[in-house]
Amino acid sequence: MDTIKTPAPTGPDADTAEDEAAAPHGATTRASAAADPDGGAPAAAEYDAAAQDDAAAEDADAPGQSTGVGAAACAVVAAGLGLVALSGSWVSRVAAERQTLIGQIGSVDATTAKEKIAALYGDAWHMTALVNGVLSTLALLLAVFVLARPAFGAPGRFHPAWVRSVSWAAVALGLLGVLLFGLMYFDLLFPLPTAAE
Repeated sequence: MDTIKTPAPTGPDADTAEDEAAAPHGATTRASAAADPDGGAPAAAEYDAAAQDDAAAEDADAPGQSTGVGAAACAVVAAGLGLVALSGSWVSRVAAERQTLIGQIGSVDATTAKEKIAALYGDAWHMTALVNGVLSTLALLLAVFVLARPAFGAPGRFHPAWVRSVSWAAVALGLLGVLLFGLMYFDLLFPLPTAAE
C-alpha cells in the first residue's frame, strides 16, 4: 500500500507564506515595498512622509490648541481700557451729566451752601471717578489674566514679547487709574470747595 507523504513546510517559501498570513495587509505591503530592489523603498518612504505631514496638519488644526490670538486681543483691549479710563470715557461723561441733573433737581431742597455744592458738582465728580475707576480695574484684571495665563496652560508655552509688553503697559495704566480715581472718589486728591455760610 503506497502512501504519499506531503513534505513538511520548512522551506523559505513556507516561512514567507506564514508571515504574510500573520501580518496585516498594510504591513505586508510596506515590507514587500521595502524589500523590492526596483525602487519600492522610496515609495514607502514617500508614503510615510506624506502620512506624517497629514498628521502634523491635523495637529495644527486641532481646536484644543491655542494660537495666542485671544491673549493678544485681551492685552490690546486691556491697554485700550486703561488709556480710555485715564483720558475720560464717554460713559463716565454721560453718567456725570445725569448725576448733575439729579443734583440740580435735589438742590432745590438744599439748605446750606455745602449741600448745594455737593448736589450740583460733588456727586457728578464722584460718579466720573467711579466709572473711570471701574474701567481701570477691568483693564488691570484683564492684563493680569493675560500675564498669568501661561502658568496654567501647557508647559513650555509663552506669549510673544510684544504681548507681554502690552500687558505690562496695561497693568501700569490700570494701577495708575485705580490709584488716581480712588483718591478722587474719596476727595483726597481734589477735595470739594467750601463756601462761606
